[in-house]
Amino acid sequence: MAEIRRQTAAHWTELLVKHELPAITSMARTLDKFANDDVSSIPQLSQTILHDQALSSCLLRVANTINHASVNRVNTVSRAAIVLGIQAVKNICLTSKILDALLQSKNLLPPVYERLLMLMANAFYAGLLARMMLPDHQEDTKEEVYLAAMLYHIGETAFWSSGSPLCAELIRQASALPQTEFSQYCREETGINFAELSASLARTWNLGELLVKALDQPQSRTLEMQTISLANQLSAAIHTPPPNKAAFNKLLQDIARLMKIEPRQLKERIKQCRDLALNMLHSYGADVLQSHIRALPTDADFVNLATPVQPLNRDSAVLQLMQQLQQLAMRRGNISELLSAMLQQSAAIFAFDNCAFWILSADKSRLESRSAYDSAGAPNTARRSVSIVPAQNLFSLVVTQAQAVLVNDATQPQWRKYIDEQTESLLQRGAMALTAVKIHDKVIGVISAQRLQQRNSIDDDDYRQFCFLCDQLNMCLSLNAAR
Repeated sequence: MAEIRRQTAAHWTELLVKHELPAITSMARTLDKFANDDVSSIPQLSQTILHDQALSSCLLRVANTINHASVNRVNTVSRAAIVLGIQAVKNICLTSKILDALLQSKNLLPPVYERLLMLMANAFYAGLLARMMLPDHQEDTKEEVYLAAMLYHIGETAFWSSGSPLCAELIRQASALPQTEFSQYCREETGINFAELSASLARTWNLGELLVKALDQPQSRTLEMQTISLANQLSAAIHTPPPNKAAFNKLLQDIARLMKIEPRQLKERIKQCRDLALNMLHSYGADVLQSHIRALPTDADFVNLATPVQPLNRDSAVLQLMQQLQQLAMRRGNISELLSAMLQQSAAIFAFDNCAFWILSADKSRLESRSAYDSAGAPNTARRSVSIVPAQNLFSLVVTQAQAVLVNDATQPQWRKYIDEQTESLLQRGAMALTAVKIHDKVIGVISAQRLQQRNSIDDDDYRQFCFLCDQLNMCLSLNAAR
C-alpha cells in the first residue's frame, strides 16, 4: 500500500489515461481533430463515427431522444450533425464513451461500484441541469456548459473506476464522513486531490477551456461558472437531500434568481429535465444509472438533525431519534448521515460527555475515531486510534463478540484483563458504554458513549435505551445496504 500512497495528480492522470480509460483517451483525441464550427468537416466526422457501429447507433438513439418533438427522425450521422450541431454530436460521442468505459470497470468492490454509479448519475444529471439553466444562450455555449458541468468531478469518478487497492481503503471513510471531510481525508492520507486530478484529465483530454477554468478558478462569478457549480450542487442535493429543508430551498431560490424565474417554475423545469435524463440514459444504454436520478425531495426526505429541545422528555426524544433514523433509511441517507444523527442525538439525550464512532480499519487491526459529539451537540474532530490486534481490550472484546458492554467501574475484576493503557487513557476514571455497529451481522465499527466524571455512572435504563437505539441504527444500515 505504501508504494501507491502520496502519488501526484500527474501520476494518476498517466495511469488513467493510458491504462484504465484508454477508450476515452482515444475518443477525445479523435473528436479534437474536428472544429465545432467547421461545417465542411461533417462528412469526415460522420465517417469516423460510422467506423464504430455501437457508437453510431447510440448517437442516433440519443439524437432522436433529444429531438423527440421533431416530426422527422434522425436516420444518419451526418443528419444528426446538421440538426444538433457538430459540438452536440461530439458531446454525445464523448458522453457515450465515458459512460461505457466507466461502467465496464472491473474487479470493483460492491460499495465502490455503487459509489461510482452515484457519481456518474449525479454528473450526467448535473450536465443536463446546467444546460437547462441557460435557456437563452446559444447552443454551442449550452453544450460547453453541459460538458463542463458533467465532467466537473471526473477526477474522483475516474479514480473509483480504477480498481486501485486504495479504493478498498478509502470507501470505508467515504461512507462514514461528509463529502468535504472525505475529500480532506483523501488529501491527507493519500495525496490525492480530486479537483487537481479533474483539471489534469481535462487538460490531457482537451475537454474545453470552460471546464479547465471552472476547476482552476472555482470562485469566478461569471454566469457560466455559477451555472456549473449550482448544477452540481443541485444534482447532489436531489440525490442526497440535506437535513435542513431551508438549505435546499435556498439553493432552488439561487438558481431561480439566476434564471430570472419563480421557484415553482424551476421545479417544473427540473421535473422535465429528469424525464429527459431518464430517457437519455436509456438511449445511452446506461439504464443502471436511472435509479440514481431521483425526483425532487419531498418534506419526508428532510430530516431535522437539531439537538432535542430541553422540555422533551427522555422517551419522546428516543422516539424522535428512531423516527429520524427511519426517515434517513427510507430516503437512502448515507452512513455518514445516519451516524451523525445517532451520535449527536444520543449525546444530547443521555447527557454523554462524548459519543463517538470508531471505524474498523481495512486490515481489522485497529479502530479509528472519525466523528464524535458532546452533550451540547458540538462535534469533536480530534482523531484517535485504538489497536485491537494483537491487543486485548474493551474494543477488541466488542468487535470479536459483536455485543455491547458497559463499564462503570474499570477496577472491577471482570474488566481488569480488558483495560490496557489505551482504554485506561480513554476512560479517565469515568464510565463507558460500547456497542458494535453492524451491517448484516458484519461489524464495521464501534460506538462509544462516555461520562468522564468519576462517580457519574451510566445507569441501566440509559444503557438499555442506548443499546436499543444502536440496534435501530444497525437495522437501518442493513436496510440501506440491501437496496
